Amino acid sequence: MGFSLFNKIYRIKPSEMSRIALVGACGALVWLLRRYFSGAVCQNNVNLRGKTALITGGNTGLGKATALTLAQKGARVILACRSLKRGDKAASEIRSQVENAQVAVYFLDLSSLNSVRKFVQDFVRTENGLHILINNAGIYGCPHWKSEDGYEMQFAVNHLGHFLLTNLLMDTLAQSAPSRVLVVTSSLHKRGTIEFDDLSGDKDYKPRKAYAQSKLANLLFAHELNKRLPSGVTVNSLHPGIVWTELARYSTFNPILRYLAYPLLLLILKTPWQGAQTTTYCATEPSLQEVSGLYFGDCKQEECAQHAKDDGTAKKLWEVSEKMTGLHQE
Repeated sequence: MGFSLFNKIYRIKPSEMSRIALVGACGALVWLLRRYFSGAVCQNNVNLRGKTALITGGNTGLGKATALTLAQKGARVILACRSLKRGDKAASEIRSQVENAQVAVYFLDLSSLNSVRKFVQDFVRTENGLHILINNAGIYGCPHWKSEDGYEMQFAVNHLGHFLLTNLLMDTLAQSAPSRVLVVTSSLHKRGTIEFDDLSGDKDYKPRKAYAQSKLANLLFAHELNKRLPSGVTVNSLHPGIVWTELARYSTFNPILRYLAYPLLLLILKTPWQGAQTTTYCATEPSLQEVSGLYFGDCKQEECAQHAKDDGTAKKLWEVSEKMTGLHQE
């Protein structure tokens, strides 16, 4: 039906038609932008029956979305989280959506090295194997808090806890091979530097600077770990994009600016399901079975910052992390 005939039938004024056309154009633009920012989707239909996947921070956000997807693919999913109450709630929701879903909840506080050790003891004693380890949990932009062990909180949770966890589970991963380790990082690693003389930020603490340092540490950890892995185990790192989750709950953005930016954020931020697609891809894609030491985004390989692949920095960070976590005291 042409516009002229449409006008005659519904008697719409030219000015009203202009407004309708403008609204339609805006709607189309919003749809196109939303589609663009939503990112790629993992397309494989891999069956994960008989496989066990462990996800830190699996009770909310990206972790929960990843857990749901892996459960749908048949995996036994372990939610390692700081709140058992929230973990049990997430597990119940997954079971309600996935028939015969196998989901277990364990307590894990990554800010406590003792908690990491206790978790590994319980896991090894209870579970039969581990095929996918997803180091997903994180904290962003908090005040200058210290962990139970006296380390800056973002560095402790985002890096040290996962460093110790991965190393203590390495024998289990090797015995379960082929197996995969995934390190969820952030594109903000590009702004990070490793301040070896001030890892706890006592001299100069800025929340976002500390976060960028911890995310760079994730990549340097994966880079060095790739050189030390036993046969049959791979490690890759990934960034999920900018996702609407609870990660930024400690941020101190101006409330007025946050309110004004809300419509834009709704447009450009990924949902947790969309953000979990690259994690799912790296965890399940058959073509990545023997691929290790790479960096992914939007379900494809990408290039991380050059300083995130520096051999000397990665080796030094590993040695410092060993001392900070007491790894060789195990």
